Amino acid sequence: MAAHRASVPTLTPPRIAGLAALLAALCATPFLVSNFSVFQLTLVMAYAVVLLGLNMLTGYNGQISLGHGAFYAIGAYVAAILMDRYGVPYWLTLPAAAAICLAAGFLFGLPALRLEGPYLALATFALAVALPQLLKHKALEPWTGGVQGITILKPDPPFGLPVNADQWLYFFTLAVAVAMFVLGRNLLRGRIGRAMVAIRDNPIAAEAMGIDIALYKSLTFGVSAMFTGVGGALGAIAVQFVAPDSFNVFLSIAFLVGVVVGGLATLQGAIYGAFFIQFVPNIADRISRAAPWAIYGIMLIAFMYLAPGGIASFVHRISKRLRRRT
Repeated sequence: MAAHRASVPTLTPPRIAGLAALLAALCATPFLVSNFSVFQLTLVMAYAVVLLGLNMLTGYNGQISLGHGAFYAIGAYVAAILMDRYGVPYWLTLPAAAAICLAAGFLFGLPALRLEGPYLALATFALAVALPQLLKHKALEPWTGGVQGITILKPDPPFGLPVNADQWLYFFTLAVAVAMFVLGRNLLRGRIGRAMVAIRDNPIAAEAMGIDIALYKSLTFGVSAMFTGVGGALGAIAVQFVAPDSFNVFLSIAFLVGVVVGGLATLQGAIYGAFFIQFVPNIADRISRAAPWAIYGIMLIAFMYLAPGGIASFVHRISKRLRRRT
C-alpha cells in the first residue's frame, strides 16, 4: 500500500467554486430525473460514505479488510431495529449506528493487531461470512426478524416541504454524506491522518517518532467501521428492508473493489467507486442477462487496465494535461 500517495487536496478558491457548483447540481438533480434514479443516487451517496471509511483503513492506513459488509449490516440493522421495534426517528438512528459500529470496529481491531496483510484480510473475511448466519440465529430472531428480515417505512418530508419521500431522503442522505466527507477530510488532514499514513508507509519509523501503532491501528479500524455503519443505516432507510442474505460476503468484496477502482488514498475515489458498484453491475446485466458476471469481470479488467491507479488518479492525470495545454 505504500505505493499509493495520500491525497487530501487543499481547498483553493477555484476548488471551492467547483464544489459549490457540484453541490448546486446535486441539489437540482432529483427534480430532473425519475424517482427510481433518485433512489439509485441515494444509494450511491450511502455507498460513498462506506467507501470513504474503508479507504481510510485500506488506502491511508494500509490494512486490508474483506469484512466491511458486516459493519454495513450492523449499521443497517441498528437503524431498522430502532425504527421498527422502538419507534425511534430515522435521523436518530444514525448516531446510534455510528456509536455501535465504532465500538465494534475498535474491539475487532484489537485482536487484529497481530495480523497483517493477507492474514488480516482472512480474519475480516471470516467476519463477513459469519455475521449473516448470526443474524439468522433463533436467539436474535426477536430483534432481527430471522430470515424474514425487517421492513421499515420510508420517512415523509418534514415541515410540509414540497418534495416527495424519495426526494426528501435524497436530500437527507446528501446532507449526511457531505457532513461525513467534511469530517473525514478534517481527520485525514490532521494529526490522526498523518499518523495513519506514517504507519502505512513505515511502521518502524512511525514508532520511533512516538506514534502508538496499536492505538492508531485500532482507532482507524473503529473510525472506518463508524463510517460504514452510517452508510449502512442510510442504505437501510433507503431500501426500507433488511435481511441477512442482503449482506453476504460479496457485498464486502464489492466494497473493496469500489475502493480500488475509485482510487486508494483519495477522497474523491470513494465517490467514483460508489458509482461503479451501483451502476456497473446493472449495465453488465443489461448487456448480457445470460452471463452478467462475465461482462462485469471484463469491465473491471478494462477499468484496471485503463486506470491502474484508480479513476481518481486517471481523472487527475487528464485534468493536469488539460491545464498544461491551456
